[in-house]
Amino acid sequence: MQLKLIQLQKHGDERGSLVALEEEKNIPFPIKRVYYLFGTKEGVRRGYHAHKKLKQVAIVMIGSCRFHLDDGKEKIELILDNPAQGLIIDPMIWHEMYDFSEDCVLMVLADDYYDESDYIRSHEEFINKNESNK
Repeated sequence: MQLKLIQLQKHGDERGSLVALEEEKNIPFPIKRVYYLFGTKEGVRRGYHAHKKLKQVAIVMIGSCRFHLDDGKEKIELILDNPAQGLIIDPMIWHEMYDFSEDCVLMVLADDYYDESDYIRSHEEFINKNESNK
């Protein structure tokens, strides 16, 4: 699995910093949904799913969290802690987020609206779908 991190151009001066997010420019798809996680309690893991078609970019706005990514063949663990960096989560990547800092705000940009039928919520089903797509 190729880890896809995008560097977002940061603008700033003595007043602070700014990052602009623009669909199909620095975000590689049209943005149809934005959501964010915050106030995640200690010891809680989020995610536990893959998407059949949805593409996403995850950006930690404040704080940090860890990601577990699994494409059915390889597993990668990484820390997101830079608001000028986005993690692309392609379809058919099992993902879990954990070890959230107390102040963590994790924003996600998605290329489509919420659709429950796009979710694979069982890791066993995810592995089976990957096996059948070989």
